[in-house]
Order: sequence, then C-alpha cells, then structure tokens
Amino acid sequence: MSFNLANMSFEERAQIEAQKARLFEMWKNNLGKAKGEAARLIAEKSRRKGKWAEWVRTELDSMSPPEYADMVRSEVNKMMAAASANR
Repeated sequence: MSFNLANMSFEERAQIEAQKARLFEMWKNNLGKAKGEAARLIAEKSRRKGKWAEWVRTELDSMSPPEYADMVRSEVNKMMAAASANR
C-alpha cells in the first residue's frame, strides 16, 4: 500500500483530508478540557502513590472517544515531563 497521496484516488485523498479536518476540529474544541483532565489526573499522584500509574491507565481507558483519551494522555506526558525538568 502506498502512502503517497499522488498515487491515491480522489476519493481516498478526500477521505484522508476529511479525517484530518475532523481530528483538527476535535482537537481545537477539546484541548482546554484535555489539559484540565490531565491536571486532575496528575493531582491524584501524591494521594494514590504507587497505584497512580495503574489508576491513570484505567481512567484513560474509560475515556471516549479514543482520540480524546490520546489527547489527555499526551497532556499528562507533557505535564509530567515539564515537572521533572523543573526539579
């Protein structure tokens, strides 16, 4: 299978572009919410101690749609990296 858009039909290219546009709109509309959710998850770290990572995975698995869960996961990773860089 080729990933060169020039080798795809117009319909295939249109589907890819429509999916990209849908994901971008979802990202724009939910970024603030995802950052807030990530902050909530991180705030639980000191309370949950050694069970925190497992709890976060469970929380992320319960989020819908999967693209939103990926956004939250990404924000958690960014916040955790920034926190460890500031130490």
